[in-house]
Amino acid sequence: MVTDQHLDQGLVDAARNWIDDDVDPAARAELTELLDAASAGESAAADELAQRMSGLPTFGTAGLRGTVRAGANGMNRAVVVRTTAGVARWLLDQGHRGGVVVVGRDARHGSREFAEDTAGVFAAAGFDVRVLPEPLPTPVLAHAARALDAVAGVQITASHNPPQDNGYKLYLAGGAQLIGPADTEIEQRIARSPAASAVPRERTWSVHERALADYLAPVAALPRGDARTLRVAATALHGVGAGPLQRALDAAGFTDVHWVAEQSAPDPDFPTVGFPNPEEPGATDLLLALAAETSADLAIALDPDADRCALGIRDRDGWRMLRGDETGVLLGEHVLSTLDRSVVPDPLVATTIVSATMLRSIADRHAVRFDETLTGFKWLVRSGDGSGTGLVYAYEEALGHCVDPERVRDKDGISAAVLACDLAATLKERGRGLPDLLDELSTEHGVHRTGQVSVRVTDLGVIAETMRRLRADPPSALIGTEVSVRDQLPETDALLITGPGGLRLVVRPSGTEPKLKCYFQVVEAAEPDLAAAEQRADERLALLHAAVSVLVRPDV
Repeated sequence: MVTDQHLDQGLVDAARNWIDDDVDPAARAELTELLDAASAGESAAADELAQRMSGLPTFGTAGLRGTVRAGANGMNRAVVVRTTAGVARWLLDQGHRGGVVVVGRDARHGSREFAEDTAGVFAAAGFDVRVLPEPLPTPVLAHAARALDAVAGVQITASHNPPQDNGYKLYLAGGAQLIGPADTEIEQRIARSPAASAVPRERTWSVHERALADYLAPVAALPRGDARTLRVAATALHGVGAGPLQRALDAAGFTDVHWVAEQSAPDPDFPTVGFPNPEEPGATDLLLALAAETSADLAIALDPDADRCALGIRDRDGWRMLRGDETGVLLGEHVLSTLDRSVVPDPLVATTIVSATMLRSIADRHAVRFDETLTGFKWLVRSGDGSGTGLVYAYEEALGHCVDPERVRDKDGISAAVLACDLAATLKERGRGLPDLLDELSTEHGVHRTGQVSVRVTDLGVIAETMRRLRADPPSALIGTEVSVRDQLPETDALLITGPGGLRLVVRPSGTEPKLKCYFQVVEAAEPDLAAAEQRADERLALLHAAVSVLVRPDV
């Protein structure tokens, strides 16, 4: 090794110690090469080394997510081993020794190794570990954790993040994502975990062969109606959802399904999309082209781990993807209009503070309980009394839908897709379509238009500074309308700004990406002319989009 005189000795020692304690020979070689380059005076290598050794990844929303790379601040086997040791220690401290732990994975880079390390650490700590037999959707893991009464479930996935990322998603008892104070307590134990090389691992786990079949059986029974004549175009965006969704649709009776061939098989490089997220511009171009080519009735896009579902429809202007709020109210109306109140006498529906407000109005019409929670399904599945009692449907605008909360206490793209097919087929049999139902809902509840502005940063300090500035000098008006500002929302860093005409703006840092996210809404009464109301809402939304873009611009 070349002399490291140009580097901070503390950084050098930290890197060497990490290399010595790493359990992965490939990662040791990768970090050694970087240390050598930095020691040789390469400034870029020195900067990267410092970044990689800047501390462990933050155990944030439901777990970890980050770039797959060697070093303390990356997703790699050593970090996964230390993380699992911390989670295991917390579970033992809670009295869960010997309990069931379920481990699953997607098909991203490193997922197999990370899952095996996770299972090995739990097994050595005395837990009854059940590993899913192949790369499978996150909802399958969430279902298994709940069905097996597991004390924890871990899914190795980065959901819809870029190809270079991976993650570690944690569920606790009942199959729900963790919330405080468990998250902080677990993070403290992770920080105190021994070096990865000192953490015991054992290959004594069992394989949960029936995980997918047990998940699919209730999903196939979700449809409320008998209509099954429906042509579907679908994509898995190179993720793990194609096979399970095809099986679910077949079992439910929807057999006319056409897949985007280039995107149907798992591929961790995601070669046809810049971002494997159905919300991103261009991500569903191939899907919409296939839908038009095959004269489909409905288009369905799953994200890579299949916990999110986006729908595409053909309306008067051609094929387009629905916004998450549009899908949310369509499925919410379908669930409530077909609900058996003798089975669920006091039903509850829920959405989040960053979603449109139409679901509240729909709930009022059906005389059911409604709750609005903080962002994330860890809050949605605990809506109402804090336990989600009576919850029959929940959604968030980012394409997350929970249509079967009793079995999966999280968003589930596959079950949402099956229920969407049920709705579309039922409407088709009656000579109608999803656009017709959207118009009916807008006529009754008002035209709701929603938008989003995201500010992506490389320096997280920019986000903190922008939030500080907005709190110090909040707007008194937006697009000519006086507004009020609510700060200090419990358990979250967010500002809620509201005004007449359904004007609503939520500004918050992302919990999973280096972004400042802004969600906004306007509402227009549809009477007497729906088309005119839609035009007014679109014009107001465009003005609000421009105003918000200026409001959160970092250099303001």
